[in-house]
Amino acid sequence: MLREVCGRYPTGVAVITCLGEGGGDPVGVTVNSFTSVSLDPALVLFCVHKDSRALAAVESAGAFAVNILASDQAGLCRAFARRDTADFCDLPYRPGATGSPVLGDALAFLDCRLHTMFPGGDHVIIVGEVVDLGLLREEQPLTFFRSAHPRLEVLG
Repeated sequence: MLREVCGRYPTGVAVITCLGEGGGDPVGVTVNSFTSVSLDPALVLFCVHKDSRALAAVESAGAFAVNILASDQAGLCRAFARRDTADFCDLPYRPGATGSPVLGDALAFLDCRLHTMFPGGDHVIIVGEVVDLGLLREEQPLTFFRSAHPRLEVLG
């Protein structure tokens, strides 16, 4: 019931990326539990399941990038939402200031150093300090509502 009720709250969609454990192959995970925390210092957070391989990768790397997805990236969202996440070999990306992969086709990105982690039930709340950020293109964002990706109507 909690998932059904919370599914009535529309969110944006982002892919969190970082280097794999020990500097290995990049790792990514789709999240809709992303938000800004503070402007000074610049802090953001996301939540990830405590059994996610992305959690171990973020801890090992000490950094991550938040890649905010565009409305035409639902396939990318689904690819990184699976337990065996997408392969980066066919994706355009570049290393950010922290070394974390920044997806070339995202709407925007925030490159972050790991700041703090908190337990949160079956998830972990990860707070990052923003060290770099940017807007990459002007499109509509990818949204998530009731397990679907409706388009936003932006007026003006």
